[in-house]
Amino acid sequence: MTVRTKVLLLVGVDIVLVWLSILTSYLLKFNGTVPAYYQSQLLLFGIVGSLGCTAAMIGWKLYRRVWQYASVGELLALFKAVTFAMLAAYCLTLLLTQKAVPLSVFLRSYETSLLLMGGLRFLWRIYRHSGMKREQAGRPSLVIGAGDCGTLIVKEMKQNVASTYYPVAFIDDDRNKQRQQIYGVPVLGGREAIHQAVVEHGIEDIIIAMPSVSKKVVSELIAICRQTSAKVKIIPDLDDLIQGKLSMKAIRDVRVEDLLGREPVQVDLEGIMDYVHRKRVLVTGAGGSIGSELCRQLGRFRPDCLVLVGHGENSIFSIEGELKRLYPELRLHSVIADIQDRKRMEEVFSLHRPQVVFHAAAHKHVPLMESNPSEAIKNNVFGTRNVAECADRWGAERFVLISSDKAVNPTSIMGATKRIAEQVIQSLDRVSETKYVAVRFGNVLGSRGSVIPFFKQQIEQGGPVTVTHPEMIRYFMTIPEAVQLVLQAGSFAKGGEIFILDMGEPVKILTLAEELIRLSGLKPGEDIEIAFSGIRPGEKLYEELLTQEEGLTSTRHNRIFVGKPSGIPKAEVDFAIKTLEKALTADAGLLREAVKHIVPTYQNVS
Repeated sequence: MTVRTKVLLLVGVDIVLVWLSILTSYLLKFNGTVPAYYQSQLLLFGIVGSLGCTAAMIGWKLYRRVWQYASVGELLALFKAVTFAMLAAYCLTLLLTQKAVPLSVFLRSYETSLLLMGGLRFLWRIYRHSGMKREQAGRPSLVIGAGDCGTLIVKEMKQNVASTYYPVAFIDDDRNKQRQQIYGVPVLGGREAIHQAVVEHGIEDIIIAMPSVSKKVVSELIAICRQTSAKVKIIPDLDDLIQGKLSMKAIRDVRVEDLLGREPVQVDLEGIMDYVHRKRVLVTGAGGSIGSELCRQLGRFRPDCLVLVGHGENSIFSIEGELKRLYPELRLHSVIADIQDRKRMEEVFSLHRPQVVFHAAAHKHVPLMESNPSEAIKNNVFGTRNVAECADRWGAERFVLISSDKAVNPTSIMGATKRIAEQVIQSLDRVSETKYVAVRFGNVLGSRGSVIPFFKQQIEQGGPVTVTHPEMIRYFMTIPEAVQLVLQAGSFAKGGEIFILDMGEPVKILTLAEELIRLSGLKPGEDIEIAFSGIRPGEKLYEELLTQEEGLTSTRHNRIFVGKPSGIPKAEVDFAIKTLEKALTADAGLLREAVKHIVPTYQNVS
């Protein structure tokens, strides 16, 4: 049956129902026999009432509603349509016949029409709902959160025959909801009842359906759920709930970032737009984990063009293709180039003349750079100098260096070279019209140098998972979070600052390894062993975000702080760099001594 046929059938049924309501009201009024002088009124009231109700239903678009999913909104619209139509019919009948419809007839006709028309539709909804009702099947599931999100997902579970979950119970800390039922599912109690619920009801999956609560609360709930035998799932995206997109697809496994308990970053989009929108933007290291995410987020702000600079052709090809899909209108220029090649950098800047530069290209792997100190210096120091000086020569407005917490009191060549890179751009800022700033942060989850992919690979291979030291701690944030804060920090630039991102609470690497094993459905120490391999060359037990002389002041963003600009003159930095350049041909010991001369806080622990 076509939609048009269904609508015509429903219109016919509504006309019959209104006629039936009016006719029975007159018959009841006059004990089964309508007097002759009221028969013409009955005919007119019936015609006007039935046609008026149909017109009003069309006006309120009630024939376009899917009554299988009818709710209070549909009931209210039906009430408005029938009320308007019957009042209009009453007034028109009075005007044409000069005789008022008896009040008892009008009220009974109105009530009966409303009940019959509404009842028919809701009977259809009940019939369809009972036909779709799913027999109890699937994995017994416990839903944490009996709010809007939790109730919607339980409704979907009970009706969707394709769902692999079946809701057994709710958990909610709201005492007003406890010992109540929602869609036939009991609310057993607060979070203290989770463990008992899992045991008594044979729960296989726990679904955290609280996307609006703080990340800290989610992290606490995950920790409690991890003490049970059930698998933990989560519905993380509040936007899906707001936009009405919530479905079974929203349920996903708990990820490492869910365990950190960090609140989402809120950025000043207008502030970022001010310095990026309609500007020529260049990103070095555009194929890397940080550089590629910078490109993805920069595309949102509609720069005039985006220049992707990278040394690896495959990674640049990959991000270029992704950006073309995400932002088909964005002008892209992909450049394969090595930042150590000064002549090539001059060609790139001369051709594209970027107004904003994000310098993310760097060698970051600490132990590898300890074995290859000259390469770390050539790339992280001389490469940075090449890009930074080109930015000055071709009049860039801003230059943002992606730095590292390893630059503070460094114990590695990698960290020391990043500190020298900071000094290079700070010294340039003193003599250039370009605003040079650095943004310093710790480890990012999922980056190529991150420990997370390494641990996951070891888990897939059956272990052991190797942790360098039981007391090793690091700061972590997600790549998108770090990049958002980098973009925000760039909007605060006045020149010469080092911005420090709030990394939250430090995390023990051992704890992280244990959680990753649990997230894989295994038990640390039983299914997967953890082995301690010892601290690697250049590493230290904990990282710092600030040198002693920098101090710390706040910015307009509560997750971004700023250290005092360095007072090192450019001539002094230039002389130190030339000394370092000469030392490249010396042995590793002399090279490290040259680095320590520039960065006195560098302590070689290799």
